[in-house]
Amino acid sequence: MKFGVSAPNRGPLSNAADIKTIADKAEALGFTYLTVSDHIVVPTEIDSTYPYSETGEFPGGAGGNVESMEQFALLTWLAAITKDIRLLTSVTVVPHRGPLFMAKSLSTIDKLSGGRVTFGCGAGWMREEFEALGLPPFEARGRVTNEYIEAIKAVWSQDRPVYDGEFVKFDKIGMDPKPVQTPHPPIWIGGESLSAMRRTVAMGDTWYPFGSNPAFRMDKVVTYRARVEKLHGLANDVGRDPASIGLAYNCAFHSEQAEKHQDGGRLIFTGTAEQRAGDIRDFAEIGATSMIINLTALDLNAMLDRMEDFATNVVSVVNS
Repeated sequence: MKFGVSAPNRGPLSNAADIKTIADKAEALGFTYLTVSDHIVVPTEIDSTYPYSETGEFPGGAGGNVESMEQFALLTWLAAITKDIRLLTSVTVVPHRGPLFMAKSLSTIDKLSGGRVTFGCGAGWMREEFEALGLPPFEARGRVTNEYIEAIKAVWSQDRPVYDGEFVKFDKIGMDPKPVQTPHPPIWIGGESLSAMRRTVAMGDTWYPFGSNPAFRMDKVVTYRARVEKLHGLANDVGRDPASIGLAYNCAFHSEQAEKHQDGGRLIFTGTAEQRAGDIRDFAEIGATSMIINLTALDLNAMLDRMEDFATNVVSVVNS
């Protein structure tokens, strides 16, 4: 199992010194991934339902004050100050930026980092942000996402890329540099819905769900297994080998103290190091090979301690 941790792009740790300290620590502890999240603007009034909380409210978004650093800019800076850790967009809201810009920017970062970019893709959830950015209609975000990913792959893989879609068209262009990774940086498809799973089957290298979506609960081993079986069924339906689809998991509710599941019993990925390691092994048996762990904290030392505890105590039990 490979593990990742998030680089803070908002809040009190979103400054150069603290981010570098966290990135250095993540590399020293052997984490495989450093993730960067994505918001360009946050409206002052949000009626859209945030899919990853029980209440549907976007945490920390009141009044539009989220202080989020721009994802691609931070990703570029992280590429310069790190050596080995992979850089995962977790996730890029694909419709927020033009596909040619994303293809160019990500391939540049991939080249400068020596081939360390992983492109996590999502369709987005906040209608108000789409409207503020002047994007294609929110209702079309799934189709837009599919086209943009296809167009990006064309730019990355073709000497003279061509694409003719509903939302993006180009021809008679060149685009360099190409990514270091061939045929292109890994594409992780975020999302838990059938649409996201179909997108994974059609164009993704790895399925990357979040475990905290109340509409598609994957906070038990049995519910995660059932959803993976659904994914594999969709792959079989179109003739894709399910084994060709990697499985990653965003463990949003990780905690060093045991928490109670709403149905009773212990919530997975909470509790002692041995309990958390056992949960990780259960997911590995289903096929998961990468896991992003929520080790964030508002205090730098507290976050470093959480990272140290996980790497020293939990990972050692997983690997024993």
